[in-house]
Amino acid sequence: MAENGANAMVTLTIDGVEVTVPSGTRVIEAAEHVGVVVPRYCYHPGIPTRPAQCRMCLVEVEGRPKLEPSCTLQAADDMVVNTASDTARTARQSVIEFLLVNHPLDCPICDAAGQCMLQDYAYVTNQLESRVDEPKRIMGRDRISEDILYFADRCVICTRCVRFMRDVAEDDSLIVAQRGDKAYIDTFPGRELDNPFQGNIVDVCPVGALVHEDFVFKARAWDMDATASVCPGCPTGCNVTIDTKENQIVRVKPRHNAAVNSWWMCDYGRGHLVMTNRGVRAEVPLIRDGERLKPVDWPTALDWVAEKIDALGSPGGSAVVSPDASNENLFYVHRLLDRLGVAGAAFRVPQGETAALPTVPTLKLRADRAANVAGAELFGGRRVDDLPDGPAAGGSTADGAAGGVLVVLDDELEGAGEGFGGSAGFFLYLGTRLPGAARNADAVLPIATFAEMDGTFTNFEGRVQRFHQALRPPGLARPGWMVLSRALARLGDGEAVNEVRGAFERMAAETPAFAGLTWDGIGLKGIPVAGSAAAAVGVAASPEAGA
Repeated sequence: MAENGANAMVTLTIDGVEVTVPSGTRVIEAAEHVGVVVPRYCYHPGIPTRPAQCRMCLVEVEGRPKLEPSCTLQAADDMVVNTASDTARTARQSVIEFLLVNHPLDCPICDAAGQCMLQDYAYVTNQLESRVDEPKRIMGRDRISEDILYFADRCVICTRCVRFMRDVAEDDSLIVAQRGDKAYIDTFPGRELDNPFQGNIVDVCPVGALVHEDFVFKARAWDMDATASVCPGCPTGCNVTIDTKENQIVRVKPRHNAAVNSWWMCDYGRGHLVMTNRGVRAEVPLIRDGERLKPVDWPTALDWVAEKIDALGSPGGSAVVSPDASNENLFYVHRLLDRLGVAGAAFRVPQGETAALPTVPTLKLRADRAANVAGAELFGGRRVDDLPDGPAAGGSTADGAAGGVLVVLDDELEGAGEGFGGSAGFFLYLGTRLPGAARNADAVLPIATFAEMDGTFTNFEGRVQRFHQALRPPGLARPGWMVLSRALARLGDGEAVNEVRGAFERMAAETPAFAGLTWDGIGLKGIPVAGSAAAAVGVAASPEAGA
C-alpha cells in the first residue's frame, strides 16, 4: 500500500486479475478497471449513498465466510475477489427469481424494453420460468409529477429515485411507502414532486417503473439512434445523448461529464431540446427578384450573393447574430463581416429563472437561455437588449448614412419593425426559420440547426464542446459554416469546406482563443479555451459564474 494521504493506493485481485486503485474505492468500481461489470440495481455512481439494498452485487471474498455487497465493500490490499463464482452466481439468480415473483410480463409494451437491467440479468441468469403458481400482485400505475408516470408493478424498490431526490437534489419529496411486498414509491404526504431536476429519476430507474409521459409508447431502444450532443438550453452546456426515430428527437438523456454536469441535466434543457426542430423551417435558398423572393438552387444563390458582396466592397453596416449559433458559424460570419467592413455583431439573449443542483456546483440552469453566449463574445459580439426599430434598422453605416449592409445569422427577429432592414444596401439573412422581418432580405439562405450538423459550443466557463449531427436537415438547408465557406471561397477568401473538421481547423488557426485546439483533441468531454476560467482551474469555474 502507498503512503498515507490522498494518493494512497491499494492492490487487490478481481477474477484473477491484479488491479491497483485509490484507497477508498469500492470493489464494484475497482472491478470496472479490469473490465468486469458487477450486476447492480441500487448502485449508481452519481448517487453518494449505497444502501446495498438490491443484493445483486454480492461477491465472494476469499477468507470471508459470507458473500458481501461490492457496492459498499472497500477495496483492500491483498484482497482476492471472485465476482462470478458458483456461490455468487447462485445468490444472484435467487435475487432475480425473487424480483420476478410479482414482476408483470410487460416486456412487449414496456418503454424500457431492450435497455432494462432486469430483462438483461434475467436472460443472463437463465430465468426462463417461475416456480411460483400464485397470482402476481397487481399495484397499477400513478402519476407522481406532471409528466412522470410510475408503474408500481414494475418497480424493484432499488430506491435510486428516492436517493437522487434526497441526496443529490436535496429534496425530500419522494419516499418508499409501506414495507415488504407492499412497498412502492410515493410522494411524501402533503408534498408535490416539483423540482427542476426531477426528470433525472427516470434516467436512473434501472427498469421501466418510471417513464416520461411524452415518451410512452413512442419508441423502442432498437428503433432509436443515439447521438452525443450538448444541451443548447443555457450556457452550462450539459453533455447529453439525443435519441432519434424517423428523423425526430424522441428522448434526451444526460451524458456523464464530471467537469460540466456530472450525470444529470435539468428538465428545462430536456424539454427545450426535444422541441428544437419543431415548427416551420426555411428549406430553400431565396434571392430578391423585384418585389418577391424567388427560390433557387444553391449554386445560383451563392453566385448571386457573392456577386452582390463583391460589388459592395466594404460599405460598413451592422449585423445581428444568434448566441445559439455554433463557433464555426460565428467564425465564418465574422470573416464575412470583416470583408464588408462591419465592426462586430449584436446579439440578444433571452432570460429566464435560474435553478441549481445543490450537490453539483457546476450544474445550474442559468439565466441566459442560449448555448453559445461565450462564443459570440469571443468573436467580437456585443450583447444588446433590443433590436433597432424602423426602416433604417441595420441599414446605417459606421458614419450613420443609410445604404450599408445588414447581415443576420439565425436571429428570429422577434420585435423587429415592419420595415426592418428596408434601407440597407444589402440585407443577407441566414436562418433555420423564416420570420416575417426576414422577408425584407435580399437573400435568405436556409441553414441547419445544431441538431442537424456537427460543430462546437463554448460554455460559460470557456469549455469548447463538440456536438454531432442527430437529424437530417429539411429540404436544402445546410450547416451555416458550409454555406458561408462557399460564399467566401467565391470571393477569394479560403476554400469551401465539406466537413466540420476543416471548418474547425481554419477557425483554430485564425482565432487566438482557439489556438492549439483540434477537433479530435476536444473529444467528447471538451477542452477549455486559452485564458478561460476552466483552463485556469482545470475543471469548472465558480458555481456563481455565468449566472
